[in-house]
Amino acid sequence: MNATASIVSKVWSFCTTLRDDGVGYGDYLEQLTYLIFLKMADEYSQPPYNRQVGIPAEYNWQSLKMKRGAELEVHYVALLMELGKLPEMLGQIFTKAQNKIQDPAKLYRLIDMVNETQWVTMGADVKGDIYEGLLERNAEDTKSGAGQYFTPRALIKAMVACMRPEPGNTIADPACGTGGFFLAAYDFLVAEYALDKTQKAFLKHETFYGNEIVANTRRLALMNMFLHNIGEIDGDSMISPNDALVADSGKRFDYVLANPPFGKKSAMSFTNEEGEQEKDELTYNRQDFWATTSNKQLNFVQHIRTMLKTTGKAAVVVPDNVLFEGGAGETVRRKLLETTDLHTILRLPTGIFYANGVKANALFFDNREASKEPWTKAVWYYDYRTNIHHTLKKKPLRFEDLQDFIACYHPQNRHQRQETWSEQSPEGRWRKYSFEQIMARDKTSLDIFWIKDKSLSDLDNLPEPDELAGDIIENLEAGLNSFRDIAGKL
Repeated sequence: MNATASIVSKVWSFCTTLRDDGVGYGDYLEQLTYLIFLKMADEYSQPPYNRQVGIPAEYNWQSLKMKRGAELEVHYVALLMELGKLPEMLGQIFTKAQNKIQDPAKLYRLIDMVNETQWVTMGADVKGDIYEGLLERNAEDTKSGAGQYFTPRALIKAMVACMRPEPGNTIADPACGTGGFFLAAYDFLVAEYALDKTQKAFLKHETFYGNEIVANTRRLALMNMFLHNIGEIDGDSMISPNDALVADSGKRFDYVLANPPFGKKSAMSFTNEEGEQEKDELTYNRQDFWATTSNKQLNFVQHIRTMLKTTGKAAVVVPDNVLFEGGAGETVRRKLLETTDLHTILRLPTGIFYANGVKANALFFDNREASKEPWTKAVWYYDYRTNIHHTLKKKPLRFEDLQDFIACYHPQNRHQRQETWSEQSPEGRWRKYSFEQIMARDKTSLDIFWIKDKSLSDLDNLPEPDELAGDIIENLEAGLNSFRDIAGKL
């Protein structure tokens, strides 16, 4: 364990050194990804593996180790460019790769640090922990905006615990970010089941499929999975660079776990006749969609339903607007309630995402074959928002905080659920609403709360000043985002 700790501290201390040169966590993580990948390819090329993974000899790890100074910098830039042209996973890792470390002496020291470690023989959990730690630090670095690709790991773990994926099934994420849902599902499958040889092979090569349109984020996801022992160094890329919403790929999956990007509009930049940059709202005209809209979240909900096998199950994080927006929103909600069994909604607190002011929910629904009768009989709500306070630094969301929700969800058999709410226990957080009750609501709104908000009624028990300040900031930012949407439409 001491060896692990020393590697982690080395990795971190070097990042601190580079920050003085203006190299942020994201840039550092990127360079580290290239170098660890090259070093592992080198380790695989030697006994006992003797595998050639497609890296040309003039651009391999040994070629990098031999050079110093300006010669090293020139060679490194050429190496990144050439490897980005190669096929499969290799090319995806090096797509649009650039050198962000301007000081050749520091680049050499980084190469030296990576060289000192045998990465292939190191346990997947150790490599994975180092990399996940870097991703989390990167997400915290608000200036880089990387937080938008990072879902709180406690929430992901809880969603996977409710879904209980089974071996031999496929798992997809149409906006996979750095691969958090895949890794949590992988960990769950390894921990919960005694996998045989065939199941292990399926888990490593055929279980996961994702989309990520941002090249840098896709690179981090591929490396994250690879370090956790998912996929092969010379295998196909499991993460497509295509925009999942453009078309139905035709592939169908057993599970979809996702947190599609926040921000309501899909937009495409173009240059107008005056040479100025403008944004055009993207509406996806798809035969399989119930409603045509430029609301990205509603499009992702529709797309996720398309991706599921008729026996498939989904758990997806969506912002509040999906639950109450009229027009296309109402159409999508009605269709979802009718054609799938939308059985659970977890209302999430603010202060758990790196994007501020986000009010979100986790929706759980099971796909079904076509039927005249609606499939949803009741929607179960768990209100983990009212009177709950979390902050990223002082009081982050932990897996333990969601244990009561998981127990109420009853993953072993969700048809044996018991409400904790009643007329006698109005503070109960777990409550059921029938299909008829929801359809009778204005715009078929799923935006339901019933617990009394203490901050509105009890002046003696006001939250701490920093909590209050945080709430005010969150509300102002949420308001600003709404105004930006309105301004964009004008």
